[in-house]
Amino acid sequence: MKKDEPPLDFPDTLEGFEYAFNEKGQLRHIKTGEPFVFNYREDLHRWNQKRYEALGEIITKYVYELLEKDCNLKKISIPVDATETEPKSFIYMSEDALTNPQKLMVLIHGSGVVRAGQWARRLIINEDLDSGTQIPFIKRAVDENGSPEEHAIYVWDHFIAQSAAENVFFVAHSYGGLAFVELMIQREADVKNKVTAVALTDSVHNVWHQEAGKTIREWMRENCCNWVSSSEPLDTSVESMLPDCPRVSAGTDRHELTSWKSFPSIFKFFTEASEAKTSSLKPAVTRRSHRLKHEEL
Repeated sequence: MKKDEPPLDFPDTLEGFEYAFNEKGQLRHIKTGEPFVFNYREDLHRWNQKRYEALGEIITKYVYELLEKDCNLKKISIPVDATETEPKSFIYMSEDALTNPQKLMVLIHGSGVVRAGQWARRLIINEDLDSGTQIPFIKRAVDENGSPEEHAIYVWDHFIAQSAAENVFFVAHSYGGLAFVELMIQREADVKNKVTAVALTDSVHNVWHQEAGKTIREWMRENCCNWVSSSEPLDTSVESMLPDCPRVSAGTDRHELTSWKSFPSIFKFFTEASEAKTSSLKPAVTRRSHRLKHEEL
């Protein structure tokens, strides 16, 4: 340290540096509104550089927060099988990165001080977040691809709702069940008016977490049935902690086989629902009645 150089003791927050990102994603001084000034102290290049690096570390943490909160990415430690004593790193992934059958975009930054989510720290500090981070790429990819829930709503609005069919049936597997419940939440009246019955297969929906209202839960109890993975015989009643549709065994304990194994029961369920609708007599689909009807086959 030079004789007249101040201690290399810097704030650990943006507020401590008296900087913040404005609505345009530009880093500006809280009091003056001016851009970041590198030569904060004349003739102290080393001190100014250390100050810049300290701010850069705060920027890195800030971008990580944006990746998780604004982009809904998850931090994944690697190597995945590393022991406690091994060095580790991490990547960020969207929830459907490994399951989406349509697209997968991989972003790789350069070397140096840049970290995950960044193209160039200098651009973040001196220009804005859009030019210096990968966030615009991530958001564009998400917008183009869309979540399963958004996809279901779009297809409903532009296709299913326009169809002439008097009886619309849904078969929704796994996360598809969650997407259907979200569709009901967003288009409740339309779904009730057009959909005759819904067969779920090992659905991962949760009416509590998704905040499905009482009227939706009541409709699901009467018009939906969830065939779940179970070692019990096909259509055997399976208890549930959720107050929504009946749960019955799909006749297999393999998640991926639940749709195929319950195939005959699903179509029988649809036929009965259609006949009940036609006769204007629509009894509740209870676990016990569904089990008895299958045993009569």
